[in-house]
Formats: sequence, structure tokens, C-alpha cells
Amino acid sequence: MNPEEFDSELRYRATLLAAEEMLKKGLILAEEYDRIDTALLKKYRPFVGMLLAGKSDVQEEKT
Repeated sequence: MNPEEFDSELRYRATLLAAEEMLKKGLILAEEYDRIDTALLKKYRPFVGMLLAGKSDVQEEKT
């Protein structure tokens, strides 16, 4: 894993942990958490994170 890939994994995981805490505290719904997870996967493209999430088919949105 190169430094850029590591950085993507770290940023994805750190941000997802914040969303998990919000979910545990009832600040967001499970559906919102899933949307956040998908958005983070699209943004950071973490290889390990995508494998663990079981969402390896997440595609980048075209702008």
C-alpha cells in the first residue's frame, strides 16, 4: 500500500467512525449512515474499506 492509498483508508475510516457515533447516539438513521458510507467510498476509494463494506461495485459519479 502506497502513502496515498494509506491516506485514503485513514480518511475514510476516521470519517466513518464519526458517522457510526452519530448512528449510535440516534442523531442519524441507519439509511442515512448507509448513504454516508457510500458517499465516503466514492470520495476516498479505499481498497480495504470497499472490501470490508462489501460494496466493491461503487462507481464514481460523473459530473
